[in-house]
Amino acid sequence: MEALAGLFAASFVAATLFPLPSEAALIGYLRMYPGHTELAVAAATLGNTAGGMTSYLLGRYLPQKKLDMKTVGFLRQYGAPVTFFAFLPIIGDALCVAAGWLRIHWAAALAFMFVGRLARYVVVAAVSSGM
Repeated sequence: MEALAGLFAASFVAATLFPLPSEAALIGYLRMYPGHTELAVAAATLGNTAGGMTSYLLGRYLPQKKLDMKTVGFLRQYGAPVTFFAFLPIIGDALCVAAGWLRIHWAAALAFMFVGRLARYVVVAAVSSGM
């Protein structure tokens, strides 16, 4: 149970501005507990989504100023569905913060973030089981 909490925590922290490879934590957990794939994917997804929503919340507290950034314009144009890609390295954290800053509806951002992160961890788990 402690290893699962560690996976959740590592996935949470990895979704914030701290560079931490949550995929490595998932693979490590799956090597220790190969029969717990669904549980591991669920813990990693929930932790990473909670971390993403923490970044979203931080974005809500940023002062509203006019910005002409390409990423912000893209997110403003396409809205919550763009947060599906919040799992991507480097730009993912910025997408979460920008979604909060732009006041994208939190439930829609949560849903798209969750699905994107779940898809990534399912792929990571599937690839790591074939190693």
